[in-house]
Amino acid sequence: MYKKSAVRPGTTLAAVAVVQFLVSLDLSVVNVGLPRIADGLGFGPVGLTWVVHAYALTFGALLLLGGKLADRYGRKRVLLLGLGLFALASLLGGFATEPGHLVAARAAQGVGAAALAPAALALLTATFPSGRARVRAFGIWSAMNAAGGALGVLVGGLLTEYAGWRWVMFVNVPIALVAAALAWRGVAAVPPAARAGRPDVLGAVLATAGTALLVFGIVRTEQYPWTSQTTVMTLVIAAALLAAFLLVERSTAGEPLLRLGLFANRSVAGANAYNLLVGAAMAAAFYFMSLYLQRVLGTGAALTGLQFLPFALGVVVGSVLAIRLGYRLPPRTLMVAGALLTAAGFAWFSLISPDGAFPTHVLGPSIVASVGFGLCLGPVVSTATAGVATHETGTASGLLNSSRQIGASLGLAALGTAAQHRTGPAATPAALTDGYALGLGLSAALLVAAALIAFTVLPAKVATGQPEPVREGVR
Repeated sequence: MYKKSAVRPGTTLAAVAVVQFLVSLDLSVVNVGLPRIADGLGFGPVGLTWVVHAYALTFGALLLLGGKLADRYGRKRVLLLGLGLFALASLLGGFATEPGHLVAARAAQGVGAAALAPAALALLTATFPSGRARVRAFGIWSAMNAAGGALGVLVGGLLTEYAGWRWVMFVNVPIALVAAALAWRGVAAVPPAARAGRPDVLGAVLATAGTALLVFGIVRTEQYPWTSQTTVMTLVIAAALLAAFLLVERSTAGEPLLRLGLFANRSVAGANAYNLLVGAAMAAAFYFMSLYLQRVLGTGAALTGLQFLPFALGVVVGSVLAIRLGYRLPPRTLMVAGALLTAAGFAWFSLISPDGAFPTHVLGPSIVASVGFGLCLGPVVSTATAGVATHETGTASGLLNSSRQIGASLGLAALGTAAQHRTGPAATPAALTDGYALGLGLSAALLVAAALIAFTVLPAKVATGQPEPVREGVR
């Protein structure tokens, strides 16, 4: 199997781009159809949130494990298995006849995505280890990532309105099959590195359980406030499990799930902290702008999706700029500039008013924020895997995806709570606008903090393609 495989960089890039488009699309395509899903299957208000939370929970909890499995058992193999599970879960979800069936399908989608996302990113890192080709590859990856997220709103609106809510699940199947075909024919089946020891089963259990409880506690803050006993206890137990995981990783005699020495690499540590804050800001801002368009300006689902198109196009423009500038400027510079530009766009967004309009209150800030986001998206991913040994790129990719997913969950919960508190009990257009404006302003502040981290923590020049050495005493 391995001897007959050949590296085809172009096909590998195409497969990874389609995979990332699929993952990003699924994060947003379902949201627009939630009201129709509730009517079609008889969801209650609390139960409906689990159509989103079930995916977030399994995806966020298993990303680190998915990355490790890709390193240990082969990235192509794990990628294809993840795509198969994702496609099957999407198909079954589209045929769901009861609320529990759809929630289970969404959870299975999250499991598949947790396998395929880090495997795909690790393949990209290994195929394009350095130079101009790496800059271009990560620029294309970032454009597809953002296009999937933004177009998901448009596709979800159109499918829900004209084809039925079931198609927000079915639409994933052909995309997954295209990605699988590209990966099967064009991705090299490189044998995994020699295994350093037995699998770290205890570490995997602790990391998965701790991350799952962390995401679970965060996403349920809509139902149980941050100060409630339920939320506090859930987060305390999650913290205890993750602390135990770190202790196990320092002392395990087997192959650790996450070698803690990775965090001695300033590029890995800084990029993940940056990614956490950017993920929090972007998820919250998308949420607030979608609600502002629909609940304050009275825009329909399909038109709301259409009005997100300028954002998608702006990210593509920013990604192209990142490719051109990336040949001459270090990633840190692009990450700082991109975060500050996106922060400026969100600060502009925070000036929304109850009697606003799309051309005056949405279009301009969308263009500014999206170009900034596209500018930093590729460089942060490239930086997070820079200097990492080949046999750990899957782990580093899983870690980066985890930081973004946890950041998104945390940002939505924390900033959503702040916005709801500002809005108060009277859900008038003026009150809602005040809440959304506060959330958008806080998103801008998070991006300024991300720019500060990039400037102070990341090295001025990132050496790509150089393995991070294992230091004595650091596992």
